[in-house]
Amino acid sequence: MPLDGIIDEIDILRGSEYALLAVLLGAAPNSDLLSRVASLRGDATALGMAHLELADAARAAGESAVSREYFNLFIGVGRGEFLPYGSWYQTGFLHERPLARVREDLDALGVERDGPSKEPEDHIAILCEVMAGMAQGRFEADLDAQARFFERHIEPWAARFFADLELCAAATFYKSVARVGRTFIELEAEAFKLPR
Repeated sequence: MPLDGIIDEIDILRGSEYALLAVLLGAAPNSDLLSRVASLRGDATALGMAHLELADAARAAGESAVSREYFNLFIGVGRGEFLPYGSWYQTGFLHERPLARVREDLDALGVERDGPSKEPEDHIAILCEVMAGMAQGRFEADLDAQARFFERHIEPWAARFFADLELCAAATFYKSVARVGRTFIELEAEAFKLPR
């Protein structure tokens, strides 16, 4: 949260974008969530166009089809097609040093696990949820702390994960989720490089 306790409108929007990615990548969306995603609006920017594409995909999707797609992509019988973990993308193995670094940084931020999830903390949905919490002021973190967390835990691999998912032949709905994710992560990376 900023030192003055005021959250900028841009940070609220950034937090909403991270929250959207967190909820869509954390579990298969139900019909209510698909309906809300179908109402997304966009504009002529790259992210706005990605939102429009995602809204179209949500309108065309059925809950059971998206649930099957999520299962095939991220869970599978034994293993899904994609492993949405920082450790995997950075080292080729699960539960490696990138996960330990995430846990260290979450501890330093005072962020603890909440809920029944058994996913390791380097799961893309959890990282997005943390960034949403920081941007929207639920966790004490100024913009420099957000930039450090992003640069350390998301920037090294997330754009590549989203690009891979966007190109996946088995993805239909999640191809649009991936486009939003890739576009947003690229914007965040550029924004964090600007002087603060």
